[in-house]
Amino acid sequence: MATMTDLRLRQREYLLQIGRALTAQLDLGSVLNLVITYAVELLAGTLGFIALFNEDDGVLRIRASAQLPRESWPAFTPLLRIPITDLSLYGPQVLREISLDTGIPLRQMIALPLTVREAPLGVIYVFRAALNVAFSADDRQMLQDFADQAAIAVGNARLFQSVLREKQHLNALIEQSADGVMIIDGRWRITTFNHTMEQLTGWSRDEAIGRPCAEVLGIRDAQGVNICLNDCPLQRHPELANPVVEGRITTRDGRELFIQNRYAPQRNALGMLLSAIANVRDITAQKAEEERQNTFISVISHELRTPVSIIKGFAETMLRPDGQFTIEQYREALQVIGEEADRLARQIQDLLDVSRIAAGGLRLERSDVSLQLLVKEVVRRFAAQVDDRIEFEIRVPDDMPPVYADYERLRQVFTNLIENAVKYSPNGGTIRIGARAEGEMAIVYVADQGIGIPPEEQDLIFERFYRVDNRLRRDQPGSGLGLYITRAIVEAHGGRIWVESQVGRGARFLFTLPLSRRRLPGE
Repeated sequence: MATMTDLRLRQREYLLQIGRALTAQLDLGSVLNLVITYAVELLAGTLGFIALFNEDDGVLRIRASAQLPRESWPAFTPLLRIPITDLSLYGPQVLREISLDTGIPLRQMIALPLTVREAPLGVIYVFRAALNVAFSADDRQMLQDFADQAAIAVGNARLFQSVLREKQHLNALIEQSADGVMIIDGRWRITTFNHTMEQLTGWSRDEAIGRPCAEVLGIRDAQGVNICLNDCPLQRHPELANPVVEGRITTRDGRELFIQNRYAPQRNALGMLLSAIANVRDITAQKAEEERQNTFISVISHELRTPVSIIKGFAETMLRPDGQFTIEQYREALQVIGEEADRLARQIQDLLDVSRIAAGGLRLERSDVSLQLLVKEVVRRFAAQVDDRIEFEIRVPDDMPPVYADYERLRQVFTNLIENAVKYSPNGGTIRIGARAEGEMAIVYVADQGIGIPPEEQDLIFERFYRVDNRLRRDQPGSGLGLYITRAIVEAHGGRIWVESQVGRGARFLFTLPLSRRRLPGE
């Protein structure tokens, strides 16, 4: 009786130590080793092990052992394949075969399942070498206590691993987000700062974490006031579920950006801020596009209104009952009305083309086109309109092969490029239009000696509504659609367009078109 009492005291002490280990660490391997070591000792076993079901494939595998070297674990695989409910039937025979294979005398075995909320996690096994010392009901109850502790350890560890995996997954999503993401605490200090935020603000993660978000981000309104300091959206009333703020920031490396910051705050029952996730997006290009659209609407309204006003003015003048006009005056007035109507038609056509391009519906009617004849036709029309300071030079060789293109669309390309060359050559000069064959493509250019285009704007001029930022632009009419349409037409033909320019030394626009080739009937 004293022996059993002593055993119970030791069991209690061991279980307390396992309990302390469970609360002190989440290293599953260490806790399982402690459990099986104490279980084998208290049950006077020769050796033992704990096997767990793998979370991926469900196979039972040994995870911890006592008095059994790791290199011997594979020998017990046949035993692990037997369901615990069938161990009494098939276990003894398999145990004898394992004993013969390993040279370890194993004659008695006890095994109990590890379960948490009726979910099977694994099995704990203890073995004895003695022939006539079977495991008793007390031994089974004692092992059950250890099995319960092992199950708690496995459940806690797997829960911890699940939480850890979720945290790592969340951290990876935050880190790899295309938008800037930062998390602030209840004192508005940064606790998380992803890679995009580093690129966006110029602040490194190590420098930003721990600082107030108003210092790192410092969003300003149109008057230059720091919104974060003076009108933080997280402090506005009434409180919004996802407040949004937009404004300008100056990055640490001196860039000026327009950003949008959308918050997802967490508050306590009293409405006090606990933390907030800030999703920061660079909308500089979007704002520039909006500004160009607003400018375009203003410009195109003026551009459309001007010819309408002129047509209306001349028509009303000619209809005045007291008007006494000569045939020549009528002819001149009608000529102006016709020219303004053509101008209005071109502007409307440009708007229609933009709509077709946006919808992907720019259709081409291709045929063999002589570049030399087309260029001469377009130049002839311009030559009759410009003053003597502008000269045209055509450099298209007589033996230039025809291109396979839409004649009217190609004329539109030349008209837009030559019109720009004239418009941005206020001091005159020579405008050269040339072409040469290179492989299966024709390389065509329109060059002027005008004001030129700054390098930083050369990739932007083909964007919709964009106009080069200079004084001459403000003096010249235009909607900013010509080069956008020109690029769309060239690309629809399978070519590309680019510009070479130096400020004050003119610009040369180059584009490629497919040369004609022999085609089969119906092609």
